[in-house]
Amino acid sequence: MSCPDKPGQLINWFLCSLCVPRVRKLWSSRRPRTRRNLLLGTACAIYLGFLVSQVGRASVQHARPAGKGPHESRAATEAPFPEIPLDGTLAPPESQGNGTTLQPNVVYITLRSKRSKPANIRGTVKPKRRKKYAVASRVPGPEALVGPSLWPQVAARAVDSEVPGHVPGGNLAKAGERPWRWIQGPGARGGGADVQLPLAGESNIRIYSESAPSWLSKEDIGQMRLLANGAVAGLQQAQSRSGARLLVLEGSTQPSVPACGPSPCGLLKQSLDMSEVFAFHLDRILGLNRTLPSVSRKSEFIQDGRPCPFILWDPSLSPTNNETHSSVKLTWGTYQQLLKQKCWQNGRVPKPEWGCTEIHHHEWSKMALFDFLLQIYNRLDTHCCGFRPRKEDTCVQSGRSSKCDNQDTVVLAHIVQRKQDPRHLVFIDNKGFFDRSEDNLNFKLLEGIREFPESAVSVLKSQRLRQKLLQSLFLDKVYWESQGGRQGIEKLIDVIEQRAKILLTYINAHGAKVLPMNE
Repeated sequence: MSCPDKPGQLINWFLCSLCVPRVRKLWSSRRPRTRRNLLLGTACAIYLGFLVSQVGRASVQHARPAGKGPHESRAATEAPFPEIPLDGTLAPPESQGNGTTLQPNVVYITLRSKRSKPANIRGTVKPKRRKKYAVASRVPGPEALVGPSLWPQVAARAVDSEVPGHVPGGNLAKAGERPWRWIQGPGARGGGADVQLPLAGESNIRIYSESAPSWLSKEDIGQMRLLANGAVAGLQQAQSRSGARLLVLEGSTQPSVPACGPSPCGLLKQSLDMSEVFAFHLDRILGLNRTLPSVSRKSEFIQDGRPCPFILWDPSLSPTNNETHSSVKLTWGTYQQLLKQKCWQNGRVPKPEWGCTEIHHHEWSKMALFDFLLQIYNRLDTHCCGFRPRKEDTCVQSGRSSKCDNQDTVVLAHIVQRKQDPRHLVFIDNKGFFDRSEDNLNFKLLEGIREFPESAVSVLKSQRLRQKLLQSLFLDKVYWESQGGRQGIEKLIDVIEQRAKILLTYINAHGAKVLPMNE
């Protein structure tokens, strides 16, 4: 017997030398066969059987056929095993010719997955940019800018202006104005070689969802697109302190768009009046629906190329007075008396001695709420008696701010109705002020108001004013970018939200009623 050369074999032979004499002695002696002795003997017998099986298996593995070298055995050991599936199951061992079986080896397989790039997470999902092609069309000459009269007297009165008459686009310098030149821009049509043709499919009113916000009607969206993308066919020059100009747009096939004669037109104001666009969206969100559609547009008639508010002109507005720019002449004292009489409320016909106008009582509540949020003073407080004005305010430049001794005689301005609907007001000239501090808010605008519209107050209480303003103002691409994107828009909304909290506190403190005003 050869000497074992492994530690495991040494242990086995040691245990075997101990167990064999023990078993022989146990069965040959005359001692009683106790339970302990029986257990020890059984264990030794089992271990001896296991040891004999191990010795037989080792002898089979060490047997090598003659004629095989070490290199051939190594190749046989490293041969692949195609019968081993990758799912972890093992095939039965193969049978050899001499009656023995070959045990399969265990192969560990590590699968390495392909490393992928991290996902590109974006804050907003934008549609794919499509290549835009310019539409070749016949470019009209300077005579194409000559448009109809467009009732210049009515348009000028509404914007604090005087119209010397229609001036073609190429003869503005002869009318005493500074010379103008055409500037490349989307939607420009006119004479000159530097005019950019309109691009097909390009719109400054962007709607990425299936439908527009619910507070904007289909007519509003159509009019906004017309103002933002409509080609300018003519110019109605208006010399005014506000710098407004009446632009004639090419004819629209939409019957809902008001027309200035044969073609619709819009009022182009200065870039300082950009709050008119914000006012339009705020009016629609609050459910008032009293302002005219307004967008921001880079006009071909502005030399510096800055965007300006472009407001749709409605020819159905009643004629206004040159002095007050209103279709109804009212003083502050008369206005306060009308609030006490509650004219036309609940279908009640006012008495002649009450001095009521055709305007419904609820219209004043809507105007006061709207003007307070935007701090518009040029309607109800033309002399700036309810706050501390600045040097650049109109009331200070005209000298009216020093005439606040007898406020009952102060005339209201920009009180406009429609010819076919004298019961309701139309809010025009809605330039707001976002830089007014909280300790300098004009509460004179709320004086005499005892009821407020339920639709507007519910929006202010719902904590969703910010979300709706962001969603609505995002439609106007030019305005959104001109205010510095979302960061700039958020600052404007912060001001409106803070004023809304102050207004709600005022309503609770004064016991004002909140009524549905959807008559």
